Amino acid sequence: MADITADLVQRAYDALATGDKAKCQGYWSDNMRWLVPGHNVLSGWYEGLDAFLGFMAQVGALSGNSFHMDRSAIITSGEFSADVTRNVGYRAGAPNTSELPYQKLDIDVVHVLRWRDGKVIEGRGAIFGDGTTNYNQFWSRLGSAALKS
Repeated sequence: MADITADLVQRAYDALATGDKAKCQGYWSDNMRWLVPGHNVLSGWYEGLDAFLGFMAQVGALSGNSFHMDRSAIITSGEFSADVTRNVGYRAGAPNTSELPYQKLDIDVVHVLRWRDGKVIEGRGAIFGDGTTNYNQFWSRLGSAALKS
């Protein structure tokens, strides 16, 4: 088993941020799975790296590529890592303002990653408190449709 370090976790996220599948394959297993929490159009399991990268592309498109994660802590133990992030983004087409409800996403998230042979094989996100409502409304179909009217 490869040692899971904070540096390895950060490099995995750096590769993911590029959207380049070849770079991601150095850290994310082709057979990985990812669980997106909540009750919205993005929620559910994504099976395989291609599906996960598709999910990430959809996050970018729906947020006008404004979505970003700022990591504040990474812990590791055995085959697991957990990272604490602040996720921020604006709805695609929405004014960059928090005056309108659910146009801005600004939540704290913990991602729990399971690793094997130096690659992520499974990931799950957890959102806390009012962030869950904000997350669901931000990605909701109703809210997306309301932007077009």
